[in-house]
Amino acid sequence: MSTEEQVDLKLVEEAHATRDKITAELRKVIIGQETLIEEVLTAMFAGGHLLMVGVPGLAKTLLVSTLSKVLTMDFKRIQFTPDMMPSDITGTEILEEDPATGRKTFVFVKGPVFTNLLLADEINRTPPKTQAALMEAMQEKQVSAGKTTYPLEEPFMVMATQNPIEQEGTYPLPEAQLDRFMFMIYVDYPKDDELKEIIRRTTAEGLGSPEAVISGHDVLEVRRIVRKVPISEHVLDYITRLVVATHINKDVASPTAKKYLSWGAGPRAGQNLALGAKSRALLRGNVQATAEDVRAVAHAVLRHRIVTNFTAIADNVSADDVVDAMLKEVPEDAK
Repeated sequence: MSTEEQVDLKLVEEAHATRDKITAELRKVIIGQETLIEEVLTAMFAGGHLLMVGVPGLAKTLLVSTLSKVLTMDFKRIQFTPDMMPSDITGTEILEEDPATGRKTFVFVKGPVFTNLLLADEINRTPPKTQAALMEAMQEKQVSAGKTTYPLEEPFMVMATQNPIEQEGTYPLPEAQLDRFMFMIYVDYPKDDELKEIIRRTTAEGLGSPEAVISGHDVLEVRRIVRKVPISEHVLDYITRLVVATHINKDVASPTAKKYLSWGAGPRAGQNLALGAKSRALLRGNVQATAEDVRAVAHAVLRHRIVTNFTAIADNVSADDVVDAMLKEVPEDAK
């Protein structure tokens, strides 16, 4: 084995150990939800933003707030409400008077978006105008106010929670906003034994106290390693075929996509499938991203980037059902 390969293997082992340290601390508070935790860490170390969808009470907010205690990074929480304004998120310019000279100047007061980890709690409780205030921050990692642009400090990540849109008093996120999220994760009810343990611990001695185990610098270092994880041409071809299979106007589109989709996924889907696969492989201690890693992150990457049509509604077919079918219909190897 060459020196370069040894260094790469050491970096993989370090990233895997970092994952284990974070998971151990989260386990002091979060019971069960193994898949949820893995997907959250996969998105974080891939450098993407995360949207968690589920009914109230499934530990979405608790997971993010607990993660903030495990990371020695700046953390802020925004509780979205219908009367919230964009400036409540990004900040605003106020007129201040200099006591010495008496001159009045505008000063920008930074909003809660200026942080490392931002919890956008119940993001679909606020109207689209306010939801859109996050778009520039999520994509360009900056905030524009007047003629000035303010960069956000890295690492920067938005973890948003959302109640199902069928619930009263919610505003569905626009497609452009959804596309900024690397993963959309559905948070399900805990298993029976997990529910029993939740009831036991929360009504007796209570939950544990997680400790900070990694810094923002550590997160950036793992993100740098993720980018270096090899991904073969074979896997890149598979990712491309999966994305193109959602384009219903093309002959190579998946039969299920042609029947049930009105709109397919864009280039960000392919980028996030590749990054998600790399991050998952690294955190599991593997030295290369595989097609299996791609399939493991496919639902979280694609479910919010494809739009189902009226036929899907009539046949009770969800976006996840379409992704399930596509993973069967799109071959791993080109024919």
